[in-house]
Amino acid sequence: MPIYMDRHDVSKEVTAEIVAQLHYEDLKIQHKYECKGLTYWFDDERKTAFCLVEAPNKEAVVSMHDAAHGEVPHIVVEVDKTIVESFLGRIEDPEKSINTELNIINDPAFRSIMAIKLHSKLFDKQSLLEFNKISEDFKKSLSQVLHDGNGRLAHQDSEGFLISFTSVSDALLSAENLLKEYAKISDKYEIKASDLNIGISAGVPLTNKDGFFEKAINDAKGMCGISVAQIKVSHEIKDLYESQELNKVIDSPFIYCLTRADTSFLQKLMDFTENNYMNENLCSDDFLRQLGYSKSQFYRKITGLFGKSPNIFLKEYRLSKSLALLNRSDVNISEIAFKVGFKSQSYFSKCFLKQYKVPPSYYKLMIKA
Repeated sequence: MPIYMDRHDVSKEVTAEIVAQLHYEDLKIQHKYECKGLTYWFDDERKTAFCLVEAPNKEAVVSMHDAAHGEVPHIVVEVDKTIVESFLGRIEDPEKSINTELNIINDPAFRSIMAIKLHSKLFDKQSLLEFNKISEDFKKSLSQVLHDGNGRLAHQDSEGFLISFTSVSDALLSAENLLKEYAKISDKYEIKASDLNIGISAGVPLTNKDGFFEKAINDAKGMCGISVAQIKVSHEIKDLYESQELNKVIDSPFIYCLTRADTSFLQKLMDFTENNYMNENLCSDDFLRQLGYSKSQFYRKITGLFGKSPNIFLKEYRLSKSLALLNRSDVNISEIAFKVGFKSQSYFSKCFLKQYKVPPSYYKLMIKA
């Protein structure tokens, strides 16, 4: 059966013991609705609870909660059990204390999410070989850093890595350690054919409109493109770190802390770009209308964060999207050019060559080799 996660926003009077009792009431009648309550997370500070339930459909989850205690969820989303475990660390209740009826779980689902992008700027044969060696060494270093920093590798693909941390302090320390390890690797190969960029955001599994950790993941990924430093952190990460570390200030030349205005701008920019980059007629004026900035404000903001003009930002975003498509054998270069928003294959090939030093046809052949 499918697995669902639901979100309950509870009142300030609700305690971990009350949530445990509600969970217990669910378990007593769950069979009537063909459900199986797997576990839950409760965040006393943010007053949220998240339940993980095996059920035939969303309606069964809601009906079970309603019949058990009347506390119906605000959101119910189908999730992948493996992904839930990779981000949150478990998919069942922790072992219950001896001689207790209730399993009181005061375990927040709030996580710090780190996105890591390690990418090659050059795609000739030699640089690809060097990049692959750097990547393998980096993966080994990453494994050790995560072990030492209590991080969990939640996802890995051609675009990079997603890491989940319970502690904000662990996330920041691990990011700095990764930069140190990367510097050693770069020195080892005496070449820097790749860049390492890290973005760290924070959030809960489900918000009002996004999928599983979708908002925190998108924020972290978006920060990876910011050029002012190699490690970028959201204003929420900064505030949490400084409050947890007794007002210790983040002071590192390798870390850039986004302001609330930065974060708001970045979220709007990345959301709009992701949803519209395929449109070949997309231009700067469309960004101005959507984001609500004047031309000069938008230019200053995007060049200040990304070190590039709006037109170059959009072009490079489209080119980065083309890389995944070039890995596929069922899509030709002409199709790829139009899929990522270029008006012609020739212009796409010209831009690709300028950015990556090889034509897209050559890159496609190298990927197959």
